[in-house]
Amino acid sequence: MNFDRYRVKPGKRVKLTKRDPNDRALFEGSKEDAAIRTLELVDELEELQEVLYAESKQKLLIILQGMDTAGKDGTIRLVFDGVNPSGVKVAPFKKPTDEELSRDFLWRVHQKVPARGEIVIFNRSHYEDVLVVRVHSLVPKRIWKTRYQQIVDFEKLLTDTNTRILKFFLHIDRDEQKERLQARLAEPDKQWKFKMQDVAERAHWDAYTKAYEAALSKTSTESAPWYVIPSNLKWYRSYVIASIVVETLKGMKIRHPDPDPALASVVID
Repeated sequence: MNFDRYRVKPGKRVKLTKRDPNDRALFEGSKEDAAIRTLELVDELEELQEVLYAESKQKLLIILQGMDTAGKDGTIRLVFDGVNPSGVKVAPFKKPTDEELSRDFLWRVHQKVPARGEIVIFNRSHYEDVLVVRVHSLVPKRIWKTRYQQIVDFEKLLTDTNTRILKFFLHIDRDEQKERLQARLAEPDKQWKFKMQDVAERAHWDAYTKAYEAALSKTSTESAPWYVIPSNLKWYRSYVIASIVVETLKGMKIRHPDPDPALASVVID
C-alpha cells in the first residue's frame, strides 16, 4: 500500500488546510470492513513485536502529536492493545517539572527512547517545545527557532543507532474538535476527560496550526518522516496507522535469533 499521500516529503512546506481530515482514499470498504482489517493488522503487529523483542537488535519509536481530542489515547488503545507490555512502553509528556526545565529540552526525552527490542510510543513529545512553547511565548523566539535543527540532529542520532522513527500528526478540523469536546461534556462517564484548559487552548487553534505546519515542514526527514493522518474518521485513522506500523516492522527484516546449539541435547524428564 502506498502511504506517500500522507507522508511529508523532506523540505516540502506543509499547508494543513489543503489536507482533508476526512480523507479515506486508502480503504474503499465500509467502516465495519475496516474494523475487521484493523484487528487483523493488530494481530500481525503482536507477532512482529514479539520477534522484534526476541531479536533485541533494533528499536521502534512512534510519535503521536495532534490537537486536543485528535485521538492520541484512542490510537494507543486500539492499535497497541494486544502487544506484550514487556516490549512496548507508552511515554506521555506533560508539563515539564522544575528539574526538567533546569536542563536542556531534550534531556527528559532522551531518557524515554526505546532500548533494543522495544517499541516506545510518545504521547506528545519533544515537539511540544516548538508548539506550546511557541504559541504561548514561553521562551524567546530566538531559542525555539533553533530547536527545529536540534530535533533533526537528535532524531538522526537515534536513527544512526538502529532506531526506526515514525511520526504521526493526527489531523482533525475545528468542527470535529468541537463535536468531540461537546461529547465529553454530554456524557457523564467522559466528563473526567474534559478540562477547562481545553477550551482555552481551542482559542489558539490558528496559532497551533501555524506552529504544527512549521514543525512538520522543518523536521520531516527520510529517516524520521512525518505522516499527516486524516483523523476525523477514527476508524480510518486507526487502520492507516496500524498499516504503516506493520509495514515498517516488516521492512526492518527482523527475525527470531538462532537457537542455542546446546538446546539440541536438552532432555526434559
